[in-house]
This record gives sequence, structure tokens and C-alpha cells, in this order.
Amino acid sequence: MSDSAKRVWLVSADMGYGHQRAVYPLKYLAEEEIITVGSGKRISISERKLWQGMLNIYEFFSQAKGIPIIGSPLFSLLGLMLKIPSFYPFRNLSNATFLVNLLEMQIDQGLCKSMLEITSSKNIPIITSFYASAIAADRKGSNRVYCIICDADINRVWVAKKPMESRVEYFAPCGKAAHRLTAYGVPEERIHITGFPLPIGLLGDENLTVLKRDLGQRLFYLDPLGKFRARHGRNVEFFLGEQNCVFKNDRMLTIAFAVGGAGAQKEIGRKIALSLKTKLQAGEVRLILVAGIRKDVRDYFEATKAEVDLSGDSISIIYSESLHEYFDLFHNALHETDILWTKPSELSFYCGLGIPIVVSPSIGSQENFNKKWLREIRAGVKQENPNYTDQWLFDTLRRGTLAECAWDGFLKTRKLGSFNVKRVLENGFIERPRDAVMR
Repeated sequence: MSDSAKRVWLVSADMGYGHQRAVYPLKYLAEEEIITVGSGKRISISERKLWQGMLNIYEFFSQAKGIPIIGSPLFSLLGLMLKIPSFYPFRNLSNATFLVNLLEMQIDQGLCKSMLEITSSKNIPIITSFYASAIAADRKGSNRVYCIICDADINRVWVAKKPMESRVEYFAPCGKAAHRLTAYGVPEERIHITGFPLPIGLLGDENLTVLKRDLGQRLFYLDPLGKFRARHGRNVEFFLGEQNCVFKNDRMLTIAFAVGGAGAQKEIGRKIALSLKTKLQAGEVRLILVAGIRKDVRDYFEATKAEVDLSGDSISIIYSESLHEYFDLFHNALHETDILWTKPSELSFYCGLGIPIVVSPSIGSQENFNKKWLREIRAGVKQENPNYTDQWLFDTLRRGTLAECAWDGFLKTRKLGSFNVKRVLENGFIERPRDAVMR
């Protein structure tokens, strides 16, 4: 396949970080720049208003839990709107729902119109992480359409009203998401279990050279008493290579706390910092507070740092006005991050990098399923009271539990999504991996 034939329209959506994080590692395939539904110079005023209205409602409900008295009912309403049905018993769930019909109406009103105008200029494949743009492009019918699933389980709205008549092909991050797609009526030949697209810079290559190097060091910091290594040391050396299992001891234990795109849960970051104050000031641990592109969250974390970090070295803040620069800064920090503390969003799949996830409360039905998936593969632990992080987190660390989570995430999660997407584009399919780890 020639380089020009590999080019695709790469489409995301201005709704939190999940949709945009999913396509960013595939930017090397993009024709022109990444197209973002809901923003951009070519979007009309009417479409911008339609999109902004949707976004405002989503952010309001996402942050509503903290509102006294009415917060919990409003948050529950968001869950009701986005609810995903129970996985069992297996059954046919292909009938259209209220959200499916609402989406069709919004597309008729102009949702995704500017994206369709751009992608119609050249008949090359569309890869999108947003269900609305996949369904809108499929209805237009000119391009081949691929849709990246961003969670371990999904709402019926991700699939067209008449799934058997649709042409959309799906990139599923895990087997559970693939099974749900079949329940929604998508034929198996249009489902590719690729894994979630992870940053190539954190993988290195298809042999995972950078990931193995980073994980080899991380496991030492996650296993201060050597309990995990006593049980699994030989397996670690077998999969990572002996050269990656020599402890350099050139940094300190590093914890990253990341908020979501709506800025929810920033208060947890402050509680973590206050609880770790003594350890931070003693140089026993380093804390990264990830504010993303939200200035209000950055300011909140700056105030927290001023309150806790006397030296100025033990707490760092990741923030940028540019989304892509934020992603780059965050990915660079993950090389030396030992624990990722976040809600169970699309970042759940970053456990495949061998980073244990401390799971903060979920927002929405899909995050409940992500949390369940993390628990099933034993790649994450539920957060305890963040006010006592200095106690329970370090007890968990000394037991070797977090090292176990890092190892299980590495072994059990598909890591080659960014490469498998390209294979599907070239061959129309991906072969079943012979190696259950290197996939």
C-alpha cells in the first residue's frame, strides 16, 4: 500500500478528552489536520450553537454531583440518559432507542455538517472516535467509515438505527466491547478487536521496546519490599528482557492524578496533596497534578501546590492551552509515572502500559463498565479515602498489590491498537495474535 493510500480523514469531537485522546496516536495517518466535530474554522454558526448546547448540558451534569441537595439527582439523570444495559443475559439489543432517534434528528438539523463537507472533498477512509460523525458519514455514503470505541462497553447510540444496513466498521478496545456491538446488531465481519490506540512514543515499536524499558523500572518503585518480584521475577525477566530489569534508582516514586475534560474531581487532587504533604516535603514521593487544558483547574492546582510544596520540586502541574501539547506533556510524564489516579475513563486502557490505575468515582454508565473491566483484569484498585492517601496507598504499595496491577494490565490488555488500525486499513483485517501478551 502506498503512503498516499494510507491517508485517512481523522475525526474526533470536542467533548471531553476521550474522543480526542483516541485518535491522537493515529495522527501519522491523517490527511491534513485532525478534524474536530464541534469546533474549527469551517463550522457554521448554527452547527456551533447546536454543538455548544450539547456540550454545556454534558459538562453541567458531569459537574453536578458537587451541587448541594440537587446535585445527586441531576447526576443520576445523566446516568439514566447514558445508561448501558446489563451485559447478561445475552440478548438482541438491536432495536433503536430514544438516543438513537435523537441523534438522527440532530444530524438532520446539521450536526457534523462541516465535517461531512471536508471529508467529501476526497474519497479516502474516515476514522472517527465519535459515534455521531461515524453515523453521519455512513448516511452520506461516500467514504469507508471506521469508528474507534473509546470504552470497554457502550450505549446503543454508537450503532446506526438499522445496523445491518450500515457500513460502519468498528475498532474495539477489548472483547467485551466487541460482544456488545454484536448484541446491537453489528455483523462480526465489521468488528475488529484492535485494542485502544495507545501513544506510539510510550510503546516504542511493535516489539514494545520503550514500554518494556519503562515498566522494568516502574516495577521496582511499585515493589519496595520485593514481594512481587519474589513471586514473579522470572516471568518479568522473560517478558521484559534481563536488560530492562536492572534497577537504575534515579528518581522517586511518582503519582499522577488526572481530572477529566469537564474538570470534575479536582478536589481529590488537593486532598491527595494535603495527605502526602509530609512525604512530599521529605522528598519521598513526587506528585503530578494533571489539569489538561482547563485554566480553572490549573489555578486550583497552583493554589494547592503553593499550600503544600515548600521546595517547589515535589509537585508539578501539567497544563496547556493547546490540547495536543497537553497530550504530549502528559505522555512524556507517563514514562516515569508509577501510579495513575483517575476516574475510569478512556485512560483505563493505559493500564496496558503497565501503569496501575487508582480508580476514583465514575461519571456515567460507560465509566462504571470501565471500572468493572479494570477489576476483572485486576489492573486497578478502588481509591480509598483520599484524605488518608499517605496510609492506605502505601500499605497497598508495600504489599506489592500495585506491582501486581501493573503487571496484570501489561499482560492482559491489548497494547498494539495504534499499529492494528493501520493493519486493518492495509489488509481489511488483523490476524489473530499468536502471542497473548504481544498484541
